[in-house]
Amino acid sequence: MITLLDYGAGNVRSVVNAIEHLGETVRRVQRPEDILDAEKLVFPGVGAFGSMMQMLHQRGFVTPLKQYLAADRPFLGICLGMQALFAGSEEAPGVAGLGVLPGFVRRFRTRLAVPHIGWNGIRSRQSSPLFAGLSGDEKFYFVHSYHVCPDEPAVALTLTDYGAPFVSAVQRGNVLGTQFHPEKSGPAGLRMLANFLATDAGRCRPQRTPAGTALAKRIIACLDVRTDDDGQLVVTKGDRYDVRQNGAVRNLGRPVDLARNYYQQGADEITFLNITGFRDFPLQDMPMLEVLTQTSREVFVPLTIGGGIRDFTDKHGRHYSALEVAGAYFRGGADKVSIGSDAVAVVEDFLRTKKATGKSAIEEIARVYGNQAVVISIDPRRVYVPSPDAVAHHVIETTLPGPRGERWCWYQCTIRGGREGRPVDAVTLARACEGLGAGEILLNCIDRDGTHDGFDLELIQAVKSAVTIPVIASSGAGCVEHFADVFTGTDADAALAAGIFHRGEVTIAAVKEHLTRKVEIRP
Repeated sequence: MITLLDYGAGNVRSVVNAIEHLGETVRRVQRPEDILDAEKLVFPGVGAFGSMMQMLHQRGFVTPLKQYLAADRPFLGICLGMQALFAGSEEAPGVAGLGVLPGFVRRFRTRLAVPHIGWNGIRSRQSSPLFAGLSGDEKFYFVHSYHVCPDEPAVALTLTDYGAPFVSAVQRGNVLGTQFHPEKSGPAGLRMLANFLATDAGRCRPQRTPAGTALAKRIIACLDVRTDDDGQLVVTKGDRYDVRQNGAVRNLGRPVDLARNYYQQGADEITFLNITGFRDFPLQDMPMLEVLTQTSREVFVPLTIGGGIRDFTDKHGRHYSALEVAGAYFRGGADKVSIGSDAVAVVEDFLRTKKATGKSAIEEIARVYGNQAVVISIDPRRVYVPSPDAVAHHVIETTLPGPRGERWCWYQCTIRGGREGRPVDAVTLARACEGLGAGEILLNCIDRDGTHDGFDLELIQAVKSAVTIPVIASSGAGCVEHFADVFTGTDADAALAAGIFHRGEVTIAAVKEHLTRKVEIRP
């Protein structure tokens, strides 16, 4: 029996699913006494440091948790669950952590993208039961803006390099913590979790310790999900956002089946974009919740969900906030939520008033669940202009002249599935969303959608150069060479594709084979 400390925030379903997948049963902490009754305690902290500590205090968990840790009983803290072991965090000035380990949690100070999102390696510093069966070449999934800085070097279990080395796992006695997410790290992460669950695991080191580690470029499979004309949820794909062919919605497969297949192929993440046009949905009836629940039982890489994450009032007058909707998605198994059209409205208000309200979906979700949980999906289209000062938008010089030979263009943001253009450009939108708390940009391109002409490298680099958060390139992939082009021709952190994977034109394995020795990937 494994006891899980769930204080009520973020995606802990994936941890439960991973432990149950390994054959153990899970009991969630309901009362403070449950902590002291635990044989082994797993604490998957998710969200923001200040919110986490507030909820731990409100539920009376802090004192028994300190007692459990002081007794050196088996403990595994994941992400914030590890950070909570220290005295405090720069993320929440003045908020005390558990103080079990001496040291502090600090924000990354690097020119690289922050949050640190993706698959990176580890370098062992001591032996541990977690390492049994590991080669040392594995990559694990990270998603964080802050890292622990122990005062005692001896507690460092692993180091990872991101601009500079940082402590990515700790160990003191039976108290263990990882900054990365084993439950989201595929077979290697499951192996590490199995080692913690084992009753007779001896301490060892991985077979090899690399001289350094590097963040991998991510390959993401995207599933556009909507109801077909018979009311069934299907994966579809648009041609410049038109998902119908011969009058019917394209049906490329069932969401859970395709997600499972892509996980087995080696996808680094799975993204679900719910493109059904909901007119009325009480929160409990959102169809993607069941898709997420089923997928998270079998897919142990990060899941992002987009669509419908907004304030909503149903036909009975019941109001749901965007935060409630996001919370339901997180509890259903999502690790990140993607906000599209509503982000444009938020930014337009922000640009008009010149001030943040603190009440937008972007700000509220980031405050409760952390910046890394908020992805902004941008759907721009190219607009040619005769000169760089022809419009009051971010204009770039292009190598692809317009219909009248124009050498300049800007990227107009759209809403409603690309059907309505708005007076804000993609670069401005990305910058504003970063300032409001978003942790990642999913950058689509209407002009390239379904064309197989390759990613719009000019758009991608323009946005990537304007922000310090990771950027996912999307739209236009038609062959394996296009993935190499986007990673060598821009600073994109990840590349996403849909139709070519769904139709079997290109496999994820083929993409990674082509990228091997060209860019850093997760094998």
